[in-house]
Amino acid sequence: MPYNKLLFTLDSGVATITLNRPERSNAFDEEMTRELLDALKQVERDDAVRCVVLTGAGKNFCAGQDLNTFLERQRMRAASAQERPFSVREHLLNGYNKVVTRIRTIEKPFIAAVNGAAAGAGLGVACACDLRYASENAKFRMAFIGIGLAPDSGTAFTLPRLIGVGRALDMALTNELVDAREALAWGLANRVYAPDELMPATLTMAKTLANAPTRGIGLTKRAFNRALTTDLEDALDYEAHLQEIAIHTADHAEGINAFLEKRAPKFQGK
Repeated sequence: MPYNKLLFTLDSGVATITLNRPERSNAFDEEMTRELLDALKQVERDDAVRCVVLTGAGKNFCAGQDLNTFLERQRMRAASAQERPFSVREHLLNGYNKVVTRIRTIEKPFIAAVNGAAAGAGLGVACACDLRYASENAKFRMAFIGIGLAPDSGTAFTLPRLIGVGRALDMALTNELVDAREALAWGLANRVYAPDELMPATLTMAKTLANAPTRGIGLTKRAFNRALTTDLEDALDYEAHLQEIAIHTADHAEGINAFLEKRAPKFQGK
């Protein structure tokens, strides 16, 4: 479907979703959030999509919440006697929380191509992706404490698991920028590229993942999600459960046959 504030393309099994408000550093307003949720629904349902790249138009990835539209919504609610008072909890539950949850639970690989600033909810969306490829111009900032807020968009969950509690707290409390070099050293970015190489390199990897066993990737995401919140005994039991599913997939059979026949496998994502 056409979008007003996203760009969406599909090529060779790779869906590229581009946040498209460059004049606002791709900051989220309600319409862009709704469109992103719809796009995520589409990539989950479409079997032709086997990998997803998420990036931003222009010079930045995503500056987080558009504070101008956010404040305007609060003012409109306050001026209307017919509407309930604005609730940031509802705003989060119906917006960013759903976005982050969808990215983490859709059983296809997601790569964030971080082409510039990723701050606040933009950082949360990037951290929710499975891989983060960064431009040398990329900069990461928690941003919440700078306006007197607590973390949201999953950052209190994902960031410490990516870079450790000490570094995550340092980002959260000091509100300092982390550049691409530090992000790579800390494990926040998986790879760093020159600005003009970011998208070609990201799409090359995305096409490689699109030709991988999609069901196996989905089950791998399930295993990692479960292991983040459980103990070793439960993680081992869940791995055994997932392996029982994986061994009956067509891609597993193809992988075995290709190994025995000494050829490259041709996975179909089934």
